[in-house]
Amino acid sequence: MVALALDIGGTRTGIAVSDRTGRVAMPLKVLPASEVENMARTFRMIIEDHEPDVIVCGLPQTMAGEEGPQAEHIRAIAERVSRACDLPLEFIDERLSSSEAKRVLREQGLSEKQMRGKVDMISASLFLQAWLDSQRRKEDRG
Repeated sequence: MVALALDIGGTRTGIAVSDRTGRVAMPLKVLPASEVENMARTFRMIIEDHEPDVIVCGLPQTMAGEEGPQAEHIRAIAERVSRACDLPLEFIDERLSSSEAKRVLREQGLSEKQMRGKVDMISASLFLQAWLDSQRRKEDRG
């Protein structure tokens, strides 16, 4: 099972993908948000190349675990993309994924400027890995 993660932002969308076994998440690319929303050729090629079985979208939540103010907007975009790709859609709490991604990149010695294009795809890979791990735990229990 291949999962494709989207970290949808106002300007950029980070994309991550799992391996075929559905065990490991890998950062893939950052595209302008409009290219993902409008199913531009660059995004369609990612779908064709990786043939995902599911889209996993990060949903911003407050520290109290409630949906943040951006959540409704992101949910609407993700649902349009999922319908256009004819793929099931799952949501996962993306709380703290961006700050964790920045921490990882800082540890690699990147400056704020060097991080700019990478944070979103690293963030997508972090919450995708959490989603994959939760799916595996469900399988182990089931």
